[in-house]
Amino acid sequence: MHAEQHVEEAADAVQSSRLPTPEPRLDAGNKDHDHYARRLPAWRNSLRKTLIPVVRWETPYLALLQEKVRTPALDSYFAYTANLGTHTFYMVFLPILFWCGHTHLGRAMVHMLAAGIYFSGVLKDMLCLPRPLSPPLYRITMSGSAALEYGFPSSHSTNAVSVAMYCIHLLRSTAEQHHPNVYLGLQLLAYFFAATIVFGRLYCGMHGFLDVIVGSLLGAVLGQIQIVYGHTFDLWIAQGNVTPTLIALLVILVLIRTHPEPADDCPCYDDTIAFAGVVMGVQLGAWHFSQSRYSIDTPIPSTVHFDFHHLGLLKTTLRIALGVLIVFVWRAIMKPALLKILPPIYRVLERVRMLIPRAFFLNASNYTSVPHLHGDDNLIPPASEIPHMLNNLVHPRKRAVSVGPQSAADAYETLAYRNRRRRESLKSAEGTPIPKRSSPSPTGRQAHKGAVFGADLLPTPAASRVQSLEQMMGTGKVSLGLLTPPKDSDYVERGARMPNTDLEDEKRELFDQLTKPRVRYDVEVVTKLIVYGGIAWLAVEGNPILFECIGLGMR
Repeated sequence: MHAEQHVEEAADAVQSSRLPTPEPRLDAGNKDHDHYARRLPAWRNSLRKTLIPVVRWETPYLALLQEKVRTPALDSYFAYTANLGTHTFYMVFLPILFWCGHTHLGRAMVHMLAAGIYFSGVLKDMLCLPRPLSPPLYRITMSGSAALEYGFPSSHSTNAVSVAMYCIHLLRSTAEQHHPNVYLGLQLLAYFFAATIVFGRLYCGMHGFLDVIVGSLLGAVLGQIQIVYGHTFDLWIAQGNVTPTLIALLVILVLIRTHPEPADDCPCYDDTIAFAGVVMGVQLGAWHFSQSRYSIDTPIPSTVHFDFHHLGLLKTTLRIALGVLIVFVWRAIMKPALLKILPPIYRVLERVRMLIPRAFFLNASNYTSVPHLHGDDNLIPPASEIPHMLNNLVHPRKRAVSVGPQSAADAYETLAYRNRRRRESLKSAEGTPIPKRSSPSPTGRQAHKGAVFGADLLPTPAASRVQSLEQMMGTGKVSLGLLTPPKDSDYVERGARMPNTDLEDEKRELFDQLTKPRVRYDVEVVTKLIVYGGIAWLAVEGNPILFECIGLGMR
């Protein structure tokens, strides 16, 4: 995401709303504890304060792990493989499962991924925990929006573990159909996939141990639920009676409405909405398609009839290409249309008090039109951005490795940790006992930094490496680079050069380095539900029927 795009969007939003410039979006931030005490219920704030020390405690150990194992090759490997755990990867390949007759696997994936995104998003927005600090960590990512979310738990880990667990279950259920070597190889591949994604979140400095442990446990629970109850649920939906489908849709809408409000503008809710739309479209499409003459009931009702040997490579390729094209055309047409149609309707509903506004979304009464939105979708990007994304895979962006705050979350956590050091310094000056750090007496430039931040920022050989890495916490200007291994001097040059200003100037300098997120509009919620519900319906019913009608089917 280019900074100039965000600036243009903010200007467009202000001009269209004819209002003063809105307060900068402080998304996924870790502000002072009073902020969270005001914004969160007491029990949520209490949980957050309990877990914050864990996040800070594990940071230097994560940095030590990263320091011990980082190489240029591994940087590239984990930066690339992180894309295999993204929502976009799954959303691109899920429709293909349906079109190629693997409806049971496609539905299972939808259920597990949607549940994983929802429940991990609930925990993220409920507890508002930041990601581990950088520095001392290096952030290695090809996603410019990753740092905008809260850190706990890791949704990558949740998705990877649930998918791997279900795939292993399918392999074991059909062990007799595979050669022993193939059977063993596929199982190892599933384990390797999950391990790569989970460990990669630690290696890339995007998550801590607590994040990936809880995320993996959540994924295991969701995978087991799908294994035990998934087939029963599929049969229940495919009944001739539409009542089960309507009940499922109602439950999804209730879950959307009861999603907790975060203390900051975290985009987790956006992904929840998109996947909720997918689940709704899949259930409605599966029920209706199962009643048609185009579906078969093996292995579950609403399965698309597909035989590669009968269709051949050419027709199969045409099916997939045409199906993907229709999905992108649907998105390209419906999204702008809904963003024009819905605002007037929302303003009417708002006047009669029939809307329940959600925090951090601009109400329709405060703008006249929705400008063209950049980077508003983390699941399926617009077709125009695909060449740019492919180019990023060939030539990784220079922001693939970063040191220092990347979002308001990082900036506020950096300020909070600096304040902690200041308090420790004052207590030390007053004679109050504080935990002792192993470091030499500061001199010169170091003495100045120690006076400002309450700690020596330049470690010495006498200090343990963990303590040395801890000294780097709460420092840092943003520094972006290619996928290169770290050097100890990088932390000093990029992380430890601190501004000699008062607190407000210090805060301003940090926030001036951040890319400003875009404005979010209330109509985007329903827009995502309709657009992604339509994409799911096309995958489950619309495109399979079209394939049959134009000669790309089995009949």
